[in-house]
This record gives sequence, structure tokens and C-alpha cells, in this order.
Amino acid sequence: MSISLSTKPFTTLLATLALMGTLTSCAKVDVHSDTADKPEADARQVLRLGHDGSAYPFLVYANADLYNPPSTIERAVVIVHGVQRDGDQYFKTGRKLLGNAHLQNTLLLAPNFLTPTDSGVSDDMPLWPRDKWMHGIESQFGHKGIPAFQVLDDVVAYLSDRQRYPALKEIVMVSHSAGAQLMQRYAVVNDLDGGLKAHGLTIRYVVASPSSYVYFEESRLQDGVFKPVVTVMCPSYSRYRYGIDGAPAYLLNQHLTSRQLFARYAARDITYLVGAQDNNPTSRVLDSSCGANYQGATRLDRQLNYVSYEQFLSNQWQIPLRHPQHTIAGIGHNAARLLGDKTVARMLFP
Repeated sequence: MSISLSTKPFTTLLATLALMGTLTSCAKVDVHSDTADKPEADARQVLRLGHDGSAYPFLVYANADLYNPPSTIERAVVIVHGVQRDGDQYFKTGRKLLGNAHLQNTLLLAPNFLTPTDSGVSDDMPLWPRDKWMHGIESQFGHKGIPAFQVLDDVVAYLSDRQRYPALKEIVMVSHSAGAQLMQRYAVVNDLDGGLKAHGLTIRYVVASPSSYVYFEESRLQDGVFKPVVTVMCPSYSRYRYGIDGAPAYLLNQHLTSRQLFARYAARDITYLVGAQDNNPTSRVLDSSCGANYQGATRLDRQLNYVSYEQFLSNQWQIPLRHPQHTIAGIGHNAARLLGDKTVARMLFP
């Protein structure tokens, strides 16, 4: 299986950063502090992302003035919200994570994907129907045609501006639930890591408790072993978002086979998290489609099965892999508790 379209070269993204400086409601929060008691209302900003005629305003929450950030910032933590599109609450959770880890010189940025019915939207913002942003697909209202994956690209490009962030060394992309569905797929499909490394930056991904994952070929765990699915009852199991058949235009024309795509993903710095009590097969917000159910009965099962699947492909294709997975005792499907756990902070920022 191969995938074909072309993503924007990383150098093109960097060349257009000068057009990304328009902000409103700039916060003035101390990124040098390891405390997390600043009011979240002060953090709401509108950052202009993209370039040329496709530039667009995007709602974010941040602990610094994004137009004039401190030059001493060494790490950026980007945290992506869940299905409720509550970037302000995830910003609050991110503040607790940073405080528990005693991080200084760290920028916290929480982008907020929006729908036409959300408060504070404008016609020039990219807007998605309900939860479709988590698929990575293009906005369908407001500023149309902006893939959610492109938003993450543009956030990374903004952070990679050496004139704005001369001391930056690391970008950490943190996600939970619906945000983790977007992030896990983004970690598979984006083509930015090489360019970031060439500019002296590293990027890593934290994927916490998504409802489903994208698989690279047709094998699924059945009767204790991974083998191809043989059924006419669930044609969606291998289609995007559960597989890479019919992948979005963002990924096409990278001309990668399934094996090449997995090799790139395997080389990336990815950490999986899930609560040990995130094991409710009838959860109201759990994906119950047949494609998702082929991955396991609960979020806990699906993460453990996916980690086993990665190891299966690693052995089958002889591709080295090390993606740590942590199951956190006593926690269910709750972002504030999971990402606010002190043990998790030490795991992510030892």
C-alpha cells in the first residue's frame, strides 16, 4: 500500500513566519515561574497563523504574550483539548502539569478548535462541524479549507521562528481524548520532524487516552494474535481514521508505503498514557463504531493493543521502536486528573 500529494516544505513554513505576528488580548504571564496560579482569563489570545492569502486568526491560550514572548523560553508545551473544545480548561490543566514538573522558561500554548456555534468566533476563523477537527480534515465554515493538521503545522512553524524564540530547544505536543485522536494521527502523517531537527529543535508527542488509533495495515488483534481482518461486515476498519486507506490529502503524495510510514512514526518520540480505570466499554463519548471496536473494547484495551501492534510490526518489518506506555493507577477518563498527576509530570519531564 502506498500513499500519494505533497505537504508544504518546512522551509516554506519558516519563510512565511513574518506574516504570523498579529495578536489580540495579549497576556503578560511569567513563564519563568513554576507556579500555576495565574488567572486563565488573562491567557486568551488570538494568534494569526498561516501565510499569504491563507493566513487566519486562531484562538489560543498561552502563558506569555505571543507577540512579544521572553527570549529566554527554552521549551514549548502545546496542549490540545478534548471533544468539548475547552481550551481554557486544558490550559489550566497544562499549568498544573508545568507546576508539578517545576518547569521554568517554558511556554504553554493551548490552541482551541471551534465550531460555528461557539462563542467568540468570527467569520475569518477556520471552523469545523462539531468534532470533525479531531479527524485532521479541512475546516468547512468560516475560513474554509484549513486542515486541522495544518493548524498544528502552523503552530509548530510559529514556535520555530528563531527571531521570536532564539533559545527554544524542545516542543512537547500533549493531548488527551479527542485531542489525542488528532495528535496520534498527526504524529503519523506530519513531515516536519526532519526540518525541526535541522534547525536545532526536537519535538515529542504525548498521546493520552484516545478512543482510537490509526493502524498501518490490515492486521488487528483477533483471538490473541495479530492477523488480517476478513469480513464484509466492517469495511471501515481499514479506512481512515482507523487505517490509512482513503487518507486525507494532507498525507497523499508523500509517496510512502505503509512500511515507510511506520518506520518514520517508529523513529519519533512518542509517549502513551491511559488511566487504569479508563475501562468503560459503554462510555458515552467512546467511539463505538465497528472500526474502533476492532481495536478493543475500551480506551485502556485499545491503547495496550496498539502498543502490542506496534511491537508486532516492529518485529515483522525489522524496524526498531521505543514508544513508552504508562498506565496510571486510580484514574479514569479525566484529563485534569491524568495530566495533573504528579507521577505523570515526573514521567514526562524527568
